[in-house]
Amino acid sequence: MFRITLTGLLAHRLRLVLTSLAIVLGVGFIAGTFVLTDTIDAGFTQSFAADADKVDVVVTPDDDAEPDGNLPESALAAIRAVQGVEDAQPMVSGDAPLIGKDGKVVGNVPTAGVSIPASRIKITSGRAPSAAGEAVLDKNTAKTQGLAPGATVTVLDQAGKRQQFRLVGVFDVGLDQDLAYRGAVAFTPDTARRVTGAKGFTEIDVVSSGPSPESLRTAVAAAAGKAKVVTGRERADEVAKRNHVDTSFLRLGLLLFGAVALLVAALVIYNTFNILVAQRMREMALLRCIGATKRQVFGSIVLESAVVGLLSSVLGLLTGLGLGAAAVAVLRAVGTDIPTGTVSLSPQAIAIGVCTGVVVTMGAALLPARQATRVPPVAALRAQVEEHAFRTGVVRVVVAALFVLTGVGLTAAGVLQKPGQAALLTVMAGGVLVFFSVLILGPVIVRPLSGLAGWVPARLFGVPGRLAVDNSRRNPKRAATTTVALTVGVTLMTFMTVLTSTMRTTVGDQLDQQFPADYILSAQTGTIPRSVADTLRASRDLAAVTEFRGKKAKVNGRDFEVGTVTQSALGTAIKPEAASGTMDGFGAGEVAVADLVAKDLGVKVGDTVTVASGGRRTSLKVVAVLKADVSLLPPFTMAEQTFERHFGRVDDAQVLVNAADGVAPERARKIVDDATAAYPVVKVGSTTEIRGQFDEALDSILMVITGLLALAIVISLLGIANTLSLSVHERTRESALLRALGLTRTQLRGMLSVEALVLGLVGAIVGVVLGIVYGWAATATFTENVSFQLPIGQILLFIAASGLAGVLAALLPARRAARASVVGALAAT
Repeated sequence: MFRITLTGLLAHRLRLVLTSLAIVLGVGFIAGTFVLTDTIDAGFTQSFAADADKVDVVVTPDDDAEPDGNLPESALAAIRAVQGVEDAQPMVSGDAPLIGKDGKVVGNVPTAGVSIPASRIKITSGRAPSAAGEAVLDKNTAKTQGLAPGATVTVLDQAGKRQQFRLVGVFDVGLDQDLAYRGAVAFTPDTARRVTGAKGFTEIDVVSSGPSPESLRTAVAAAAGKAKVVTGRERADEVAKRNHVDTSFLRLGLLLFGAVALLVAALVIYNTFNILVAQRMREMALLRCIGATKRQVFGSIVLESAVVGLLSSVLGLLTGLGLGAAAVAVLRAVGTDIPTGTVSLSPQAIAIGVCTGVVVTMGAALLPARQATRVPPVAALRAQVEEHAFRTGVVRVVVAALFVLTGVGLTAAGVLQKPGQAALLTVMAGGVLVFFSVLILGPVIVRPLSGLAGWVPARLFGVPGRLAVDNSRRNPKRAATTTVALTVGVTLMTFMTVLTSTMRTTVGDQLDQQFPADYILSAQTGTIPRSVADTLRASRDLAAVTEFRGKKAKVNGRDFEVGTVTQSALGTAIKPEAASGTMDGFGAGEVAVADLVAKDLGVKVGDTVTVASGGRRTSLKVVAVLKADVSLLPPFTMAEQTFERHFGRVDDAQVLVNAADGVAPERARKIVDDATAAYPVVKVGSTTEIRGQFDEALDSILMVITGLLALAIVISLLGIANTLSLSVHERTRESALLRALGLTRTQLRGMLSVEALVLGLVGAIVGVVLGIVYGWAATATFTENVSFQLPIGQILLFIAASGLAGVLAALLPARRAARASVVGALAAT
C-alpha cells in the first residue's frame, strides 16, 4: 500500500501541486511571521548587548521615587569618588519644546531636552555638543523639519523664552521609545539643566577602571544612597524584556491571520481529498477486491495527506523565509527605528511550521479517508462512478439549529450589554457559532443561493449558462465546501469595511457634537493667554469665540478637574447633552457633573458638592448630570462668575472659534494664525484636520488588514480552481458527450466559467450577509451612539470581485476541458 500510495502521487504531480499550494501559503505566512519577529528580537538583543558593553554600572532613581524624583548632584560626586570608577557620566532630561518652521512648537507633546553621556549617544552625522551654544537633534525630527548640521534651532526654555543653538550634529535615539515619540534635542549637561530646569539626573552611567561590574555595583550602591543600581548587562536585559513584549503582540496579531489562512487551506484540502476519493472509487474498490482491508485503504489516504502535508510544509518554510526576509528588507528600506538582526529560520519556527502543516493536512483528510473505507468491492465492476444524491439529514438540521440559536443568542446578549471588551468578545463568540452553523448547513443553502446567483447568467448565456447553473447545484456538498473558503475571506473583508465605515461616521458625528467649532486652540504646555481670545473676539469675520478654563481641586475630598466655559456659549456654541437635570439658566452656586464621575461619587441632581482649593471652600448644587461621551466639558463645570470668585483669574485651557457666515476658510484661518503668532506653544487645529487624521489612521489599518486577508482570498481561489480541475477530470465523458451533441469549445469554456462565477457569487453572498450583520454588532459594542454606515459601493465591489475571481480561477480548467479530444474521451470510459 505504501508503494501504491507513492506511485499514485508521482503519477498525478499536477494534482499534488494544486493540493499542496494552499498549505504552502498558509505555512509560509506562519513561518514568515516567526522569521520577522525573531529577526526583530535578534536586532533588539544585539542593540542591547552593544549598549551594555559601553557601560559597566547604571544608576537610576529608586523604583519608589516620585515621577520627577531625580538623582541629586551629590550622588554624582559620591559615585565619582568610589575606588574603581574610571568615569561617571550623568543624564539630564526635561522639556525643551522645539519651534518648527511654522513658528509653532513641534508635535503634540514637548520635545525632550536631554544630555546623554558621550559613551551612549549615537551620532549619525556631525559631532556631539561640546559648548553651551551647541545642540544635536534626533534624526527623525531633523528629517521631518529639514534640518542639518550648521542650521540654527530654536527651543523654549523652562520660562517659555526662546533660546537659539547651532546644530552641530544629528543623533539616533536608539531604543528609547519615549525619545523616539517625543523627539529630542541634546545639549551639554549644564545647558540641558539651564534650558529644562531639571534638578538632578535621571541616570548616571559608570565605567569601571578594573573591578568587575558586579563588585563595582556593590561599591556604587553604597555610595549612591537611595537609588537603583544594576550592571550594564542587567539594565540591557531589563529593557530588552520590556521591548520584547511588543514583538510578542505583533507575533500574536500576525499569527491570527495565519490561522485564518490555514483554516481556509484546510477547507480547500478537505474538498480536494473528498473529490479525489470520489474519483478513485473504482481504484479503491479494485484494491479491496485483491485483498486490501478497510484499514489499509484508510491508511493510504492518510499517508498521502501526510506526504502532501510534509512536502507542503517544507516548501512553506522556504516561502516563509522569503516573506520574512522581504518584510525585513522593507523595514530597513523605509528607515524605521526597529533594529533587525540576521534573517533565519529558528528551530521553533521550523517545528511549528512543519507540525502545523502536517496536522492541518492530515486532519482535513480524515473524513474523506473514512469515506473511502465505505467503498464496496463490487464498485470495481461498475462502468462509471455513481454520483450520490445529497440528503439533508435530521442530525445536520438539529446540530445546525443548536449552533444558530446559541450564536444568535450570544450575539443579541453582546449587543444588549454595556459597550466594552466583554460585549465585543460575546458578539465574536456568537459570530463563530453562527459561522459554524452556516458551514453545517452549507449544502442545504447552496441550492437556492446558486439559483439566485445564477438567475442572470442562465438567461444571458443560454444553454451553457443553464447547464452551468445546474452543475453548480447538482452536488451541493462539494459546492458548499468549495465556496466556504471564499466565504471566510469575504466575511472578514466585509466585516472590516462595515466596521471602519461605521466608526468613521460615528466619530465624525461625535466630533461635530464635541467640537462644534471651525478651529480649536490648545497649548502644548501651560495655558493660552486671555489676550488671544480677546483679539479673536474683536474680529468681525469670526462669529463666536468660546473659552474653556480649568483648575485642579478637591471635590468632596477627592482630586478632580474643575472648569468653566464662556457663559454665553452654553446652549449656543456648546450644547451639552444631559442624562438628568438641565443646564437651562445655569448660574452662580450651581454645578454640572459628568455621568461617570457622578456615578463614582454617588451624587445626583439636587445633591450638594464641596469644591476646595487654596484654602477656599465653595458649596455647589448639582443641577445636571451630563453624558461624558458627547461632552467637551470637564468633570465638574461651574458658572463663569463662580469659577473666578473661587480660583481667581485663570488663563484659557482651550479656545473654540467659529467663522462668520460667508467668510472664506483661508481668511478665517489667517485671522486665527495671526492672533496666535506671538505664542509658539499655542497650536491651531480644526475638526477637518482631526477627522482627516482619524480617517488616515483607519485607512492605514484597513489597508494592512486587507493585505493580510488577501492571503485567505488567494487560497480560497486556489480551492475553486482545484475543485474545477478535478471536476473537469471527473466529468470528462460528460463534457465529451456535450461536445458530441453540438456544444462548441467556446460554449464549453463558457459553461465552466459561468459555473465558477456562480460558485464565487454564492460564497460572496453568504460572506457579505455575515460581514454586514457582525460588522454592525461589533460597532454596537464600542459605543452607545452608533451611526451605522453601510458601504454599499464597496460591498458590491466585493461581490463583483468574487465573481470575477471565480471566472479567472476557471480559465485553466476550462481551457483543458475544451482541448480534450471528444473521441478519445468517449473511448476512454
